[in-house]
Amino acid sequence: MDVLEVRNIMETYQSDNGETTALKNISFSVQKGQFVSIVGPSGCGKSTLLSIIAGRMKPTAGEVFVNGEKIAGTSPHIGYMLQRDNLLDWRTIYKNVLFGLEVRKMLTPETEERAVSLLKNYGLYEFRDKYPAQLSGGMRQRAALIRTLAISPDILLLDEAFSALDYQTRLTVTEDVYRILKKEKITTVMVTHDIPESISMGDRIVILSARPAVVQEILDIDFEDPNRTPLNCRNNPKFRTYFDHIWKELSSNETITGLSGTNSIPEKEDPQEMADSLVPDRNFGRI
Repeated sequence: MDVLEVRNIMETYQSDNGETTALKNISFSVQKGQFVSIVGPSGCGKSTLLSIIAGRMKPTAGEVFVNGEKIAGTSPHIGYMLQRDNLLDWRTIYKNVLFGLEVRKMLTPETEERAVSLLKNYGLYEFRDKYPAQLSGGMRQRAALIRTLAISPDILLLDEAFSALDYQTRLTVTEDVYRILKKEKITTVMVTHDIPESISMGDRIVILSARPAVVQEILDIDFEDPNRTPLNCRNNPKFRTYFDHIWKELSSNETITGLSGTNSIPEKEDPQEMADSLVPDRNFGRI
C-alpha cells in the first residue's frame, strides 16, 4: 500500500537570469513502513522537494498524496525533522517532547502517556527533567525524534537530520533512529548528501539528476539480512556495489557530493523553525 505518492512535481524560480527550473516531473511512491533515501548533486533541489512533500511549499505543478488524499498545506499525518534538533533550551526534555502535542492541540492523558512510553522505551525517561544543554548531541537528536513520534505521524521526513553531528555520534544516532523507526513502523523519507548513510538506512534510494532535477533512477536496496542495521550494512559485501553504482550516477551529473559543479545552484533552504513544522497553521508564530 502506498502511503505517499509524489506525482509530476515541478518547481521553477524567478532569478536574475529569468525563470529557472529546479525540479522537473518528479514522481515516486513510498509504501507503508519503507525507508526511502533521496540523494542527488548539491543544489539539485532535494530539500525543496522535501518541503513540497511536507506541504510547506506549493509546487509550480504536480501533486502529493498521503494515504490517497491530496495534501494542500501542511498535513497532520507528516512529521518533519530538520538539521537542527530545535529543542527549546528553557524547557526540560519532558516538556520538549510534549511541545508538538501542545502546538497541535493534541495533548491529552492518552497522548501524554504515549510520550512517556516513548521516553521509557528509548532510554530518555531518566533524563526527562534535564535540560537540552545537559544532554549529548546524540541524546538531543533522540529527544527530537521522540517529540516528532509523539504526534503519531504516518510519515516522517528527515532533512539532513544528522549532518550537525560529529562522525562517531552520527553513526551511533543513525543506529538508534533506524531501530526506533523500524520498531514503530514509521514510513520515512530522508534527504542526505551522505551516500553511505543513504545506503545503510534506505530500503530504496531515489537518485536525482543535476538541475533541472529529474528522477534518474530508483534503486532497491536488499542486503538479504533479516537482522539488518546501518552498521552491519556497511560491512556487507553488497555495500560497495551499491556505493559504486550511486557514485557513478552522481558523477555523470558533473556534481558529486562535496564538490561544486557548473550545473549546481544553491539549495533553496526553508528557514522556518521547529514550531512551524509541528503546527498545521502556516501563520503560527515562533515560540
